[in-house]
Amino acid sequence: MSAAANGGQPCDVVFTGARVIDPETGLDGVRDVGVTGGTITAVSGTPLAGRRTIDVSGMVLAPGFIDLHSHAQSRTGLLLQAMDGVTTALELEAGAASVSAALADAEQDGRPVNYGFSASWLLSRMMLFDDAPLADPMTMFGSNHDRPLWKAPASGRDVDRLLDHVAGEVDNGGIGIGVLVGYAPETGTAEYFALARRAEDLGTPTFTHTRYISTLEPHTSLEAALEVIAASAGTGAHMHMCHINSTSNRMIDEIAEAIARAQATGVKVTTEAYPYGSGSTVIGADFLAPEKLPRMGVTPDRLRYLPTGEIVADAERLAELRANDPGGAAVIQWADETLEADRELLLRSLLFPDTAIASDATPLVAPGGAPVLHDWPVPDASLTHPRSTGCYGRTFGWLVRELGVLSLPEAVHRCTLVPARILEEAVPSMRRKARVQPGADADLVVFDPRTFAEQGDYLVVAPSTGVRHLLVGGQFVIADGKLDTASTAGRPIRSGQR
Repeated sequence: MSAAANGGQPCDVVFTGARVIDPETGLDGVRDVGVTGGTITAVSGTPLAGRRTIDVSGMVLAPGFIDLHSHAQSRTGLLLQAMDGVTTALELEAGAASVSAALADAEQDGRPVNYGFSASWLLSRMMLFDDAPLADPMTMFGSNHDRPLWKAPASGRDVDRLLDHVAGEVDNGGIGIGVLVGYAPETGTAEYFALARRAEDLGTPTFTHTRYISTLEPHTSLEAALEVIAASAGTGAHMHMCHINSTSNRMIDEIAEAIARAQATGVKVTTEAYPYGSGSTVIGADFLAPEKLPRMGVTPDRLRYLPTGEIVADAERLAELRANDPGGAAVIQWADETLEADRELLLRSLLFPDTAIASDATPLVAPGGAPVLHDWPVPDASLTHPRSTGCYGRTFGWLVRELGVLSLPEAVHRCTLVPARILEEAVPSMRRKARVQPGADADLVVFDPRTFAEQGDYLVVAPSTGVRHLLVGGQFVIADGKLDTASTAGRPIRSGQR
């Protein structure tokens, strides 16, 4: 065995026999991969010397998956994501009103995978305009949903105060600006444009839940997407569109064409999607008002209210739930994946070139509605959207193996290098992730390409199967298929980090 590839020293750990995929160089072949400390130190076609050698023949070794869109920022949520192959889970769509506080809380609690937050436009509005108390992002979002001022247009002075606060949170480590404008659609285009201009000044991206979800004029999904494109074209800002599968609804073809033409002219718009024809949010969301559901092409019985597990019976029950528990979690089915036309519609959003796979993972809900944050194993009768536990397993099980619409290397590319490159300008340290190369961070997943698959569904919470090993910063979070439930291997990701 050779130690030459590691400066003459044996590696701490050598993985041997795996099909190694490096999405940046295009490597796809059997290699030995050596890890020392938190770094990949050797990738070799000949045997490497290691203090410990692990035979992973028949497995795939790839960079750990980078999730741009995870609201499941708790030990329970991130342990489930680790079982799904995730090594970095970032809260970028909603973000945090205080990034430093969110990072400190996560560090104190301990995280099994890497974590980070954007500066939140919406939560900052809640705090500044409604005096909402500072809390963790999902608690703050859900518990203040019935306050009035954060949804309303703001004056010039208040907009300046808001933008200054958000800019300060980027300076405090916020990875871009999270813009949940779809939950406050009346706030106006001028403020959104001013926010994009500030993002360009800061050299940081925005992550937008677009303003409308509708196929009916006015205020269509297309109009909402065009607003994002126009903001980027008009300011030069990097504008990222979250979950284009769900917010595009049934207008993905028009939206995809607009994005492609904009990108071809140099407009900095990027996209993400997850492989489900359903979404999840709070039942008090503006777009779930009973009178607005027809604009999405759904009826109340396409909603499941998670605190009770019930299918919403009718508009009257929906109105009651929205009045009594506006922050209660719900799942909305907007497309039926068992129908060929709906499935093809969903696939067109997923297969748009260089669309990142991002889960939009949400916290688990116990009976009655309390979030499940620290429990393991997952308590019986907990509910969540299955994207929270199986987004990546479904990508490889359904899109790669079953449908064959993505090759395995392309799926790895969309789960790793695409999201890393979306972040690299604002977070230079991301250039060391999403690669299997000497000098890259040892954030790695080893999975069985024959069995990696989601196991949960809309009624059962279960981790994905098939991940054999998962390393975060060189530390085993999963070893031989066994999850280290006490792991605190995750480290913060911050803007400007090198």
